[in-house]
Amino acid sequence: MDAATPALRYAVIGTGARSETYIRGILGPHRAEATLCAVGDVNPGRVRHFQEIARRAGGDEPVAFSPQELDDVIARERIDRVIVTSPDHTHADLVVRALRSGADVIVEKPLTVDVAGARAITRAAAETGGRVTATFNYRYSPRNAALKQLLASGEIGEITSVHFEWVLDTVHGADYFRRWHREKENSGGLLVHKSAHHFDLVNWWLADRPRRVYASGGLRFYGAANAEHRGLGARPARGSVGAATDDPFVLDMRTVPGLDELYLRNEQHDGYVRDLDVFSEGITIEDNLALVVDYDRGSTLSYSLNAHSPWEGYTVSVNGTRGRAELRVVERAAVSGPAVVDPGYSDVRSATPERAEGEQLLVQGHWQEARRVEIPDGGGNHGGGDERMLADLFRREPQDDALGRRAGLVDGIRAIAVGIAGNESLVSGLPVVLTETDLPGWDGEKA
Repeated sequence: MDAATPALRYAVIGTGARSETYIRGILGPHRAEATLCAVGDVNPGRVRHFQEIARRAGGDEPVAFSPQELDDVIARERIDRVIVTSPDHTHADLVVRALRSGADVIVEKPLTVDVAGARAITRAAAETGGRVTATFNYRYSPRNAALKQLLASGEIGEITSVHFEWVLDTVHGADYFRRWHREKENSGGLLVHKSAHHFDLVNWWLADRPRRVYASGGLRFYGAANAEHRGLGARPARGSVGAATDDPFVLDMRTVPGLDELYLRNEQHDGYVRDLDVFSEGITIEDNLALVVDYDRGSTLSYSLNAHSPWEGYTVSVNGTRGRAELRVVERAAVSGPAVVDPGYSDVRSATPERAEGEQLLVQGHWQEARRVEIPDGGGNHGGGDERMLADLFRREPQDDALGRRAGLVDGIRAIAVGIAGNESLVSGLPVVLTETDLPGWDGEKA
């Protein structure tokens, strides 16, 4: 950026663990392009935590604010962009208010959790001309970009079907069942909160839009009924009080410095409990899910998600009229006990040959031998996706990108469209045609 061009002014609202990626990006490698001016949350303790991080980084301490003050803060601090990293069900209101107060918005996935939220955001963006950017860091991982390039090259011909299996391990997967995500009204369930990543990848890989969705699934591992069925016995209500335990499904935040500082020490401000037992009552989301998704141009996606696997990663198989591509990724080969969730997966290679951590992209044409496609070293979090995404997001204007990795409003809507329709299908037992859901922007061009 030209030295004479002032840095854009940012406010971050929502100070959970995910916000730290953006806050440290602004305070560190992107401080020339971005200035952190304000940090907001319902919990003043967590706000103070990030104010202290900013102070230690040598910058000016950002202004603290509550969500109710967002409009005033945007005006008073002359905010150019608001980064929304609050719980999913709050996204729509905050995005709309930021747009109507004159700021552009970067919103952590998912865009929102329901049709009403998508409708409100779309209307505000159209009426204000503000820009909404949805954050899909997996688009920026070199392995996923390599598959995008391969499919776009036409080497395997026209795409006829995709099989996509994602497994979450008993560290990462379990964590969705002990915090606010466990209630579908807060997160839209894993089909919206987590799978929006995966549906966006398929939409992006195929350069196509989903048309019809059929879903099946249920809560089959976590929750009180499953614990009783398996005879697990008495369970602690939560993990960070009372005597320590070696139960790997119990999260004791007292032993995890990051979670202790951010959540446990600040419970008194808002009552948010981060460490509920994953086998307790009150869980309304599914842990096993399967979908069939038809696309406009004729291809079909078969998708599955499991949230209690002993290892974590994904397999994508793409069939075409001239051959097949296969991407296999092991993000964590095994877990042996409780750990902090969402570790970022820095691609440290495992020494276990039976399931080594790493990635492989194969392509095989009809009547040919398989060929391994070189994947540039990703490094960093989420296969290198976080660092590359931040470098793109904090630019004043988007750069030309042949792969189209920066996701706009329409991309965000199409990603949640599959999950929203999937949730409807789970209830009705019937396929859902997306053109009949009145989801705004679904049929639009890339924003």
